[in-house]
Amino acid sequence: MSRKMIIGSTFYFVIGVLMGMGMSISENYTLSPVHAHVNLLGWVSMALGGILYHVFPAAGASRLGKWHFWLHMIGIPIMMAGLASMLLSGNMAFIPVVSIGGVMVVVGTILFSINAVKYVR
Repeated sequence: MSRKMIIGSTFYFVIGVLMGMGMSISENYTLSPVHAHVNLLGWVSMALGGILYHVFPAAGASRLGKWHFWLHMIGIPIMMAGLASMLLSGNMAFIPVVSIGGVMVVVGTILFSINAVKYVR
């Protein structure tokens, strides 16, 4: 799980950096909230989770670790697609999409916290 988390985080890092570069080149910062969330939830949070799972392999091998990984890997793109669509279109009908992805990430984060309490010794 450690490897999956760290490799997954690098994909979000590339996406976040490319978004930042694209916004700088175009001088259009409409998607700044998406850029920030991709970097923090995708790159930083997943990389730190991967490091924790490397240091405490029982946490990474647990069902909680697997659920944490998949909820983040699925929830972040859903939330970011909804947020980007809402910011670009101004259409608030995308709020449920943002919310679904956001709930997935929050549940994954709660499972990560429970996992840390249970296995980090």
